[in-house]
Amino acid sequence: MDGIANSLSQVVQNGPMQIPAKADYAIRALLTLAESTESVSAEHLAQEQNLPPKFLGAILSELRRGEMVISHRGPEGGFKLARPAADITIADVLRAIGGPMAGVRGMRPETLEYDGAAVHLRDVWVAVRAALREVLEHVTLEDVQKGNLPDAVTRFTNDPDAWHTRS
Repeated sequence: MDGIANSLSQVVQNGPMQIPAKADYAIRALLTLAESTESVSAEHLAQEQNLPPKFLGAILSELRRGEMVISHRGPEGGFKLARPAADITIADVLRAIGGPMAGVRGMRPETLEYDGAAVHLRDVWVAVRAALREVLEHVTLEDVQKGNLPDAVTRFTNDPDAWHTRS
């Protein structure tokens, strides 16, 4: 199972929902790029954020294909954001590296049909996707970089219960 697309199904199959390292690393690399006006080497990004260089190289390739970054070769080469940090949401990044954010067994929740006691489960999965979107589609790299998080985030982080893991 790879990426955000399968995280929801992992809740049922493999325990708690996880944000994959790939997603975390991609966002951290992009935040570092957002701070720079110059091209930044992959090596510098890896060192700056303490990321595994080879894995980061693969992630940067996916971010380039997803039009999040541009790259330049040569002595002054490296990576830059493809557009302003204010125009890149966390949801954009997650979709670029992992596909849809809330799939169930690799399927879109609205396409599922359940019978009997589970007939309303599709509504729950659609609501989970909507909750993810409520936060992730409204937070940009610039918001994170500047610590200016929108209400969709602070509404949750201001709740003390949000900071406690349940087993």
